[in-house]
Amino acid sequence: MPYPRRIDGYAIVSEDGMLADAQGVMPDSLKFEADQRFFEHGLDGVDAVAHGRNSHERQPRSHQRRRLILTRHVAALAADPSNAKALFWNPAGAPFEAAWTRLGVPDGILAVIGGSAVFGMFLDRYDVFHLSRASGVWLPGGRPVFPEVPAHTPEEVLARHGLKPGPQQVLDADKGVTLVAWHR
Repeated sequence: MPYPRRIDGYAIVSEDGMLADAQGVMPDSLKFEADQRFFEHGLDGVDAVAHGRNSHERQPRSHQRRRLILTRHVAALAADPSNAKALFWNPAGAPFEAAWTRLGVPDGILAVIGGSAVFGMFLDRYDVFHLSRASGVWLPGGRPVFPEVPAHTPEEVLARHGLKPGPQQVLDADKGVTLVAWHR
């Protein structure tokens, strides 16, 4: 069965490892121009994205990308009637390989862009996970980047799943936004 050539994850998190507030919304306090540029540039190099119902990249070329939308509202796989490039996928009803085959990008690159359960599903499959951190931002009671957070830090979770950190990059020194790419 076809499988992605590479699987990349992209997330920005608060000091406490959250990617959204308690309502599941990414607050403005986690939105930074430098991180958005990095994210958009990264997505311009992929063939498809995977995300849950609350996640979406909202970039100028979003409509051009194929996407897997993870949901429990379909039995296995179903076309998205509002987007010919999107496929609804229930992981409980169909394996990832079946969803990837049906999406139709056999040797493509997949970017996983959230939420928590979606990020967690791919922990043993990522080739690289781009973890941005927003210094000084806290989201108590928010939605964690991985299901194991806050019992473990995002970095501990990535390391426990076989990923190793690269050097820290500073995306915005004035605002305390950093990035570490974790590689398998």
